Amino acid sequence: QVQVVESGGGFVQAGGSLRLSCAASGSISTYVVGWFRQAPGKGREFVASVSWTGGTARLSDSVKGRFTISRDNAKNTFDLQMNSLKPEDTAVYYCVAVNADSTWNRGYWGQGTQVTVSS
Repeated sequence: QVQVVESGGGFVQAGGSLRLSCAASGSISTYVVGWFRQAPGKGREFVASVSWTGGTARLSDSVKGRFTISRDNAKNTFDLQMNSLKPEDTAVYYCVAVNADSTWNRGYWGQGTQVTVSS
């Protein structure tokens, strides 16, 4: 079983940047990895994902052009670079790793890290 732990959340002003990192306790080289977020009073929403090779990345429309997802299979880590942050990006961010033939809800989820963007 793989455990994943997020780091890098915090408080930033609008227009600023943050980099979230997710570290896995074991190999995730064959897993699809991604980031979700949950804002107060809202459901969890998809933010970004990247294939196990790192060759295919997906981003939600709300973050395209501002966020970038990357992974390092040698280190069992993956990151979310967030630029041009907006107050509406405020949320708890979760990283997740899942087998390519499974669904996100069956993946290995972190505990979440808070990102707060002030206007």
